[in-house]
Amino acid sequence: MTPMKEDYLKIIFELGGANKLVSNKQIAISLNIAAGSVTEMVNKMVDEKLVEHEPYSGVRLTAKGMKYAEELVRKHRIWEVFLTNTLHFDLPDVHDEAERLEHVTSDKMIDHLDDFLGHPKRCPHGGVIPDRNGHYQKDHDKILTEAKDGETVTVNRFIDNHDLLTLLGDIKLDIGDKLKIISHDPFEGSVTVDNVTDKKQLVIGYKTAHYVFVK
Repeated sequence: MTPMKEDYLKIIFELGGANKLVSNKQIAISLNIAAGSVTEMVNKMVDEKLVEHEPYSGVRLTAKGMKYAEELVRKHRIWEVFLTNTLHFDLPDVHDEAERLEHVTSDKMIDHLDDFLGHPKRCPHGGVIPDRNGHYQKDHDKILTEAKDGETVTVNRFIDNHDLLTLLGDIKLDIGDKLKIISHDPFEGSVTVDNVTDKKQLVIGYKTAHYVFVK
């Protein structure tokens, strides 16, 4: 399987594709690629029975796709925990290193690393980590843009993206922060929130808001 196809599996998993339909638009925004490229890859993945596609609605992972995605995500996120907690990498820098390491890591190696780390349940940016039997707590969250004006939500996790994590570090938006939704800009698509935890107001851009998951 190509690294690009693996990236698609991981992002569909991260966007909730185990439990719901994920649109091509969401995939394109998250991977920062053209919509046409997403359509082409999704068609290939449908042919290989990695995803199911519902026209005009999106895709979800098949049982085969889920198995691949869980294995990839587990290795990637366990390495992220090790790199952040043990080697003290800055969070925005761990993704590329974990990406390289996951492809050369055996199941035996990742099980030992999991034992060494004490079986972490979530990675540093909040994503779930399946255990060696494929068990994990499924998230029932939504992207920030889907939160309604006046609603108060809690930041649950972030998409694993270097530029995003750097930006969130700069504006000091953290997992666990409580946000009260003030308004959605009808033209730009940005979301204005009150960070109740830090007592400050933030205007979060359209693309960034698609990378932040809340519950």
